Amino acid sequence: MAHPHSLKSQDSIAFARDGYIVPDCRLPDVLPRDMQESLQRLIAENPQVRPEHLVLRWGGGEDALPTHQKFLEYVRAPEILDVVERVLGPDIICWGAHVFCKPAGTGLAVPWHQDGQYWPIRPLATCTVWIALDDSTTENGCLRVIPGSHHGQKLRAHRKLEGDDAVLNQELLASEYDESTAADLVLAAGQMSLHDVFLLHGSEPNNSPHPRRGMTLRFMPTTSVFDRDIARAQAKEFALADHSLRTLYLMSGVDRSGRNDFRMRR
Repeated sequence: MAHPHSLKSQDSIAFARDGYIVPDCRLPDVLPRDMQESLQRLIAENPQVRPEHLVLRWGGGEDALPTHQKFLEYVRAPEILDVVERVLGPDIICWGAHVFCKPAGTGLAVPWHQDGQYWPIRPLATCTVWIALDDSTTENGCLRVIPGSHHGQKLRAHRKLEGDDAVLNQELLASEYDESTAADLVLAAGQMSLHDVFLLHGSEPNNSPHPRRGMTLRFMPTTSVFDRDIARAQAKEFALADHSLRTLYLMSGVDRSGRNDFRMRR
Protein backbone atom coordinates (compact mmCIF):
# COMPACT_ATOMS: atom_id res chain seq x y z
CA MET A 1 0.00 0.00 0.00
CA ALA A 2 1.29 3.46 -0.87
CA HIS A 3 2.34 5.72 1.98
CA PRO A 4 -0.26 8.45 2.78
CA HIS A 5 2.27 11.18 1.92
CA SER A 6 2.89 9.52 -1.43
CA LEU A 7 -0.87 9.39 -2.12
CA LYS A 8 -1.16 13.09 -1.29
CA SER A 9 1.65 13.98 -3.68
CA GLN A 10 0.27 11.80 -6.48
CA ASP A 11 -3.26 13.18 -6.14
CA SER A 12 -2.18 16.83 -5.98
CA ILE A 13 0.04 16.39 -9.05
CA ALA A 14 -2.71 14.65 -11.03
CA PHE A 15 -5.29 17.24 -9.96
CA ALA A 16 -3.06 20.09 -11.10
CA ARG A 17 -2.31 18.34 -14.40
CA ASP A 18 -5.76 17.04 -15.38
CA GLY A 19 -8.17 19.16 -13.33
CA TYR A 20 -9.73 16.08 -11.73
CA ILE A 21 -8.87 12.86 -9.93
CA VAL A 22 -10.61 9.60 -9.08
CA PRO A 23 -8.92 8.66 -5.77
CA ASP A 24 -7.85 5.08 -5.25
CA CYS A 25 -10.28 4.60 -2.37
CA ARG A 26 -13.95 3.97 -1.63
CA LEU A 27 -16.20 5.06 1.17
CA PRO A 28 -17.15 2.40 3.74
CA ASP A 29 -20.19 0.50 2.43
CA VAL A 30 -22.43 1.74 5.23
CA LEU A 31 -21.93 5.40 4.25
CA PRO A 32 -23.33 5.37 0.68
CA ARG A 33 -26.18 3.12 1.86
CA ASP A 34 -27.04 5.65 4.57
CA MET A 35 -26.76 8.47 2.01
CA GLN A 36 -29.18 6.62 -0.30
CA GLU A 37 -31.75 6.34 2.50
CA SER A 38 -31.39 10.04 3.35
CA LEU A 39 -31.71 10.94 -0.33
CA GLN A 40 -34.95 9.00 -0.64
CA ARG A 41 -36.31 10.90 2.39
CA LEU A 42 -35.17 14.19 0.85
CA ILE A 43 -36.98 13.39 -2.41
CA ALA A 44 -40.13 12.46 -0.49
CA GLU A 45 -39.95 15.74 1.47
CA ASN A 46 -39.74 17.74 -1.78
CA PRO A 47 -42.34 16.24 -4.14
CA GLN A 48 -42.59 19.50 -6.10
CA VAL A 49 -38.88 19.47 -7.06
CA ARG A 50 -37.30 17.31 -9.75
CA PRO A 51 -34.62 15.06 -8.16
CA GLU A 52 -31.94 16.72 -10.34
CA HIS A 53 -32.67 20.12 -8.76
CA LEU A 54 -32.48 19.36 -5.06
CA VAL A 55 -30.28 21.77 -3.08
CA LEU A 56 -29.35 21.03 0.51
CA ARG A 57 -30.01 23.78 3.08
CA TRP A 58 -28.06 23.43 6.31
CA GLY A 59 -28.44 26.72 8.13
CA GLY A 60 -31.48 25.90 10.23
CA GLY A 61 -33.86 28.37 8.57
CA GLU A 62 -37.42 27.81 7.43
CA ASP A 63 -36.31 25.87 4.33
CA ALA A 64 -34.12 23.45 6.28
CA LEU A 65 -35.33 20.00 7.28
CA PRO A 66 -33.73 17.36 9.54
CA THR A 67 -32.62 15.45 6.47
CA HIS A 68 -30.44 18.37 5.40
CA GLN A 69 -28.59 18.24 8.71
CA LYS A 70 -28.02 14.53 8.19
CA PHE A 71 -26.16 15.28 4.96
CA LEU A 72 -23.92 17.73 6.82
CA GLU A 73 -22.78 14.81 8.98
CA TYR A 74 -21.67 12.98 5.84
CA VAL A 75 -19.50 15.92 4.79
CA ARG A 76 -17.49 15.52 7.97
CA ALA A 77 -16.51 11.94 7.11
CA PRO A 78 -12.71 11.71 7.46
CA GLU A 79 -12.48 9.64 4.28
CA ILE A 80 -13.86 12.62 2.33
CA LEU A 81 -11.98 15.41 4.11
CA ASP A 82 -8.68 13.55 3.79
CA VAL A 83 -8.95 13.46 0.00
CA VAL A 84 -10.00 17.13 -0.20
CA GLU A 85 -7.01 18.15 1.89
CA ARG A 86 -4.75 16.36 -0.59
CA VAL A 87 -5.66 18.89 -3.29
CA LEU A 88 -6.68 22.03 -1.36
CA GLY A 89 -4.46 21.87 1.70
CA PRO A 90 -5.40 21.75 5.40
CA ASP A 91 -7.56 24.90 5.61
CA ILE A 92 -10.93 24.19 3.97
CA ILE A 93 -14.52 25.37 4.02
CA CYS A 94 -17.57 23.44 2.83
CA TRP A 95 -19.98 26.00 1.44
CA GLY A 96 -22.65 23.90 -0.28
CA ALA A 97 -23.92 20.63 -1.63
CA HIS A 98 -26.33 19.28 -4.21
CA VAL A 99 -27.76 15.87 -4.92
CA PHE A 100 -27.82 15.15 -8.63
CA CYS A 101 -30.32 12.34 -8.95
CA LYS A 102 -31.16 11.16 -12.47
CA PRO A 103 -34.22 8.88 -12.37
CA ALA A 104 -34.17 5.77 -14.53
CA GLY A 105 -35.41 6.46 -18.03
CA THR A 106 -36.13 10.17 -17.52
CA GLY A 107 -32.96 11.67 -16.02
CA LEU A 108 -32.05 15.07 -17.46
CA ALA A 109 -28.77 15.94 -19.17
CA VAL A 110 -26.29 18.35 -17.59
CA PRO A 111 -24.97 20.69 -20.32
CA TRP A 112 -21.26 21.37 -20.72
CA HIS A 113 -20.27 24.08 -18.26
CA GLN A 114 -17.78 25.30 -15.68
CA ASP A 115 -18.76 25.45 -12.03
CA GLY A 116 -17.03 28.81 -11.67
CA GLN A 117 -19.70 30.40 -13.85
CA TYR A 118 -22.05 30.16 -10.88
CA TRP A 119 -19.96 30.55 -7.73
CA PRO A 120 -19.33 33.84 -5.81
CA ILE A 121 -15.85 32.93 -4.60
CA ARG A 122 -12.82 35.20 -5.02
CA PRO A 123 -10.16 34.26 -5.87
CA LEU A 124 -12.17 31.59 -7.69
CA ALA A 125 -10.95 28.31 -6.22
CA THR A 126 -13.23 25.39 -5.47
CA CYS A 127 -12.95 21.63 -5.43
CA THR A 128 -16.14 19.66 -6.05
CA VAL A 129 -16.39 16.13 -4.64
CA TRP A 130 -18.78 13.93 -6.66
CA ILE A 131 -19.88 10.84 -4.69
CA ALA A 132 -21.56 7.99 -6.57
CA LEU A 133 -24.47 6.52 -4.63
CA ASP A 134 -25.25 4.12 -7.49
CA ASP A 135 -22.89 2.71 -10.09
CA SER A 136 -22.38 5.65 -12.44
CA THR A 137 -21.92 4.45 -16.03
CA THR A 138 -22.00 5.72 -19.59
CA GLU A 139 -25.45 4.16 -19.92
CA ASN A 140 -27.05 6.06 -17.04
CA GLY A 141 -25.34 9.40 -17.61
CA CYS A 142 -22.06 9.47 -15.71
CA LEU A 143 -20.01 12.63 -15.32
CA ARG A 144 -17.95 13.57 -18.38
CA VAL A 145 -14.90 15.86 -18.23
CA ILE A 146 -12.40 17.37 -20.65
CA PRO A 147 -9.00 16.68 -19.08
CA GLY A 148 -6.73 19.69 -18.76
CA SER A 149 -9.45 22.18 -19.69
CA HIS A 150 -8.92 24.02 -16.41
CA HIS A 151 -5.52 25.30 -17.51
CA GLY A 152 -5.45 29.06 -17.87
CA GLN A 153 -7.88 29.37 -14.93
CA LYS A 154 -10.42 31.43 -16.86
CA LEU A 155 -14.16 31.32 -17.38
CA ARG A 156 -15.25 30.63 -20.94
CA ALA A 157 -18.28 31.96 -22.79
CA HIS A 158 -21.66 30.47 -21.86
CA ARG A 159 -25.12 31.02 -23.26
CA LYS A 160 -28.45 30.99 -21.48
CA LEU A 161 -30.73 28.00 -22.00
CA GLU A 162 -34.49 28.18 -22.25
CA GLY A 163 -36.86 25.39 -21.31
CA ASP A 164 -36.69 22.72 -18.63
CA ASP A 165 -35.05 19.79 -20.43
CA ALA A 166 -31.61 20.27 -18.79
CA VAL A 167 -30.40 20.56 -15.20
CA LEU A 168 -28.67 23.95 -15.65
CA ASN A 169 -29.86 27.15 -17.30
CA GLN A 170 -26.52 27.90 -18.97
CA GLU A 171 -24.15 25.98 -21.22
CA LEU A 172 -20.76 26.54 -22.83
CA LEU A 173 -20.73 27.81 -26.38
CA ALA A 174 -19.94 24.93 -28.75
CA SER A 175 -16.87 26.83 -29.93
CA GLU A 176 -15.36 26.62 -26.44
CA TYR A 177 -14.76 22.86 -26.29
CA ASP A 178 -14.07 19.71 -28.29
CA GLU A 179 -16.30 16.91 -27.03
CA SER A 180 -14.17 14.28 -28.79
CA THR A 181 -11.53 14.80 -26.08
CA ALA A 182 -13.95 14.08 -23.22
CA ALA A 183 -13.40 11.31 -20.67
CA ASP A 184 -16.21 9.37 -18.95
CA LEU A 185 -15.83 9.09 -15.17
CA VAL A 186 -17.27 5.63 -14.58
CA LEU A 187 -17.63 5.08 -10.82
CA ALA A 188 -18.85 2.24 -8.66
CA ALA A 189 -21.21 3.09 -5.81
CA GLY A 190 -19.09 4.48 -2.97
CA GLN A 191 -16.38 5.87 -5.24
CA MET A 192 -15.82 9.58 -5.67
CA SER A 193 -14.18 11.99 -8.06
CA LEU A 194 -12.88 15.51 -7.45
CA HIS A 195 -12.74 18.29 -10.03
CA ASP A 196 -11.49 21.85 -10.32
CA VAL A 197 -13.79 24.86 -10.54
CA PHE A 198 -12.58 25.71 -14.07
CA LEU A 199 -12.81 22.17 -15.51
CA LEU A 200 -15.24 21.71 -18.41
CA HIS A 201 -17.75 18.97 -17.63
CA GLY A 202 -21.31 17.77 -18.18
CA SER A 203 -23.27 14.55 -18.54
CA GLU A 204 -25.75 12.81 -20.83
CA PRO A 205 -29.40 12.08 -19.97
CA ASN A 206 -30.28 8.83 -18.27
CA ASN A 207 -32.29 6.73 -20.69
CA SER A 208 -31.32 3.49 -18.98
CA PRO A 209 -33.45 1.40 -16.58
CA HIS A 210 -31.04 2.21 -13.73
CA PRO A 211 -31.03 5.36 -11.56
CA ARG A 212 -27.90 7.48 -11.28
CA ARG A 213 -27.81 9.12 -7.88
CA GLY A 214 -24.89 11.23 -6.76
CA MET A 215 -24.04 13.79 -4.11
CA THR A 216 -21.76 16.76 -4.77
CA LEU A 217 -19.93 18.61 -2.02
CA ARG A 218 -18.39 22.05 -2.62
CA PHE A 219 -15.15 22.91 -0.84
CA MET A 220 -12.97 26.01 -1.02
CA PRO A 221 -9.59 26.93 0.47
CA THR A 222 -9.83 29.51 3.24
CA THR A 223 -7.45 31.78 1.32
CA SER A 224 -10.52 32.59 -0.82
CA VAL A 225 -13.60 34.57 0.25
CA PHE A 226 -17.24 33.65 -0.24
CA ASP A 227 -18.44 37.06 -1.44
CA ARG A 228 -22.12 37.53 -0.60
CA ASP A 229 -22.40 40.78 -2.58
CA ILE A 230 -21.33 38.91 -5.72
CA ALA A 231 -23.78 36.15 -4.83
CA ARG A 232 -26.69 38.59 -4.73
CA ALA A 233 -25.65 40.11 -8.07
CA GLN A 234 -25.34 36.64 -9.67
CA ALA A 235 -28.78 35.66 -8.43
CA LYS A 236 -30.26 38.60 -10.32
CA GLU A 237 -28.10 38.33 -13.44
CA PHE A 238 -28.39 34.57 -13.97
CA ALA A 239 -31.79 33.92 -12.32
CA LEU A 240 -30.12 31.62 -9.80
CA ALA A 241 -30.84 30.72 -6.21
CA ASP A 242 -29.39 33.38 -3.92
CA HIS A 243 -26.12 31.87 -2.68
CA SER A 244 -25.66 34.78 -0.28
CA LEU A 245 -28.00 32.89 2.06
CA ARG A 246 -25.67 29.91 2.42
CA THR A 247 -24.03 28.99 5.71
CA LEU A 248 -20.29 28.29 5.52
CA TYR A 249 -18.72 25.50 7.57
CA LEU A 250 -15.04 25.49 8.48
CA MET A 251 -14.11 21.82 8.09
CA SER A 252 -10.44 21.99 9.05
CA GLY A 253 -7.72 24.52 9.78
CA VAL A 254 -8.35 28.26 10.06
CA ASP A 255 -9.81 31.02 7.91
CA ARG A 256 -6.63 32.31 6.26
CA SER A 257 -8.45 35.20 4.55
CA GLY A 258 -9.95 36.45 7.83
CA ARG A 259 -12.95 37.66 5.80
CA ASN A 260 -15.31 34.71 5.54
CA ASP A 261 -18.66 35.10 7.29
CA PHE A 262 -19.61 31.93 9.20
CA ARG A 263 -22.84 33.21 10.71
CA MET A 264 -25.71 30.74 10.58
CA ARG A 265 -28.09 31.24 7.67
CA ARG A 266 -30.69 29.08 6.02
